[in-house]
Amino acid sequence: MKRLLFFYLCLIFPVYSSLLAENAKPNIVFILADDLGVKDLSNEGSAFYESPHIDRIAKMGMKFNRGYATCQVCSPSRASILTGKYPVNNGITSWIGDASGEDWRKRDRHDSHFPAEYEHQLRASERTLAEVLRKAGYQTFFAGKWHLGDKGSWPEDHGFTINKGGFEKGGPGKGGFFSPFMNPNLEDGPDGESLPIRLGQETAKFIEANQDQPFLAYLSFYSVHAPIQTSEKLWKKYQKKAKAAGLAEDRFIFDRRLAVRQVQDCPIYAGMIESMDDAVGIVLQKLEDLDLLDNTIICFTSDNGGVSSGDAFSTSNLPLRGGKGRQWEGGIREPYYFYAPGVTEAGTTSETPVSGIDWYPTLLELAGVKIPKAQKVDGVSLVPLLQGKSIEERPLYWHYPHYGNQGGEPSTILMEDEWKLIYYHEDHRYELYNISQDVGEQNNLIDDQPERSEAMQGRLQAWLASVPAKFPQPDPQFDPAKRKARWERLRTTGQEQLEKVHAGYLKENYQPNKDWWESALAD
Repeated sequence: MKRLLFFYLCLIFPVYSSLLAENAKPNIVFILADDLGVKDLSNEGSAFYESPHIDRIAKMGMKFNRGYATCQVCSPSRASILTGKYPVNNGITSWIGDASGEDWRKRDRHDSHFPAEYEHQLRASERTLAEVLRKAGYQTFFAGKWHLGDKGSWPEDHGFTINKGGFEKGGPGKGGFFSPFMNPNLEDGPDGESLPIRLGQETAKFIEANQDQPFLAYLSFYSVHAPIQTSEKLWKKYQKKAKAAGLAEDRFIFDRRLAVRQVQDCPIYAGMIESMDDAVGIVLQKLEDLDLLDNTIICFTSDNGGVSSGDAFSTSNLPLRGGKGRQWEGGIREPYYFYAPGVTEAGTTSETPVSGIDWYPTLLELAGVKIPKAQKVDGVSLVPLLQGKSIEERPLYWHYPHYGNQGGEPSTILMEDEWKLIYYHEDHRYELYNISQDVGEQNNLIDDQPERSEAMQGRLQAWLASVPAKFPQPDPQFDPAKRKARWERLRTTGQEQLEKVHAGYLKENYQPNKDWWESALAD
């Protein structure tokens, strides 16, 4: 009888195990915003912006309160998500298209150093998240912003079977956020069609067409990157909301090199957030309609902090200091939401610092797929955290040997739990902050914590020596008087002009650029 039972179990076990294997391949929807600050969402405390659908993802699963991008600008962070590597190890340390070397001098910023050279496309040797999942039987889809290389290094060259709108540019293309898009990889829609809504619809279509097989749907919004553009309807909504809350007399303070926005009241930017959120809602609704939520992982994050200086000066990241391009928390802390059915408990949070390098190993573990031996990742799996357990404490690093457009300084960061050390390459100075007590990074403890400071400096420099780091080089023609004069112009007349422009967004007679308010046709 025992032998008969054993024989019977042997017959059914292969079927049972194959069913387990199928169930072990969850669908993955990865949603990446562009230039969205962690404080730009209503569930993160914004009283001005509205993001109910994105908020829903945070409530469905785990919200990491100390989630970080791997860089303060876009391309490096995007490469890290797909490779599991720090920017210094995948070679993309600045946004692709940024000037480096002597070309930087042509921008007349009068900085003391030439920014370091960097890779201008994602290496073909990288085994991306999409490539690995595709090899494991996943259908792979990409929609939106790519910005990881020119033709030959587009999404379809790195594991994505379908590419809707991804190409080499960091912005949405000549057409902006309304059709005609003039995007080489996205057909134009009706005049005035919203780009984020279209990307959400394309993603939903892919999900429906592939509902019976495991899929990776990678929705990478161009929103809320400049140019800031919205519809007349949404501008009116948020203009009224801002006025009802009371208009600020001053919106900017000057912090070292550029004016930084301190108030969330830009109605154009708020409209962009709502449109992106509506697109997220389209995707969530499709998953719900197809009864796929119980077998679909959903991730949401951004590639760098909100743009509070430089570009369109769109938002405020307070109480965090700075924003996109800057070395402070406002430049690197992100929304980091993870819904994994059967793994995460709804409405949970984690205070453990996590990074963009961690998406890759975490998603592969959840999918039951091994990391390729050739892919040496820097990240760790967050599955224990998603299960309510802990992971081993570890340092996190950032290396940004560039300036960028938002007032950033060439710097390297070491973070050990609540302690954050910043090393500045121009003059070799350090700053030390206790993030748990001083999230706004106003109190530099470098002299108050000599032992901790010295030890962390040693570990930071040892790490730099262990990786293929490139460094800014002194400009022999640097004129400190010219730099000082430029900063003074930005602090005075430049800031005055910013105040006028941003106050103008809220005036009843505000007239947008004629090239973008096409969606008024549909209102």
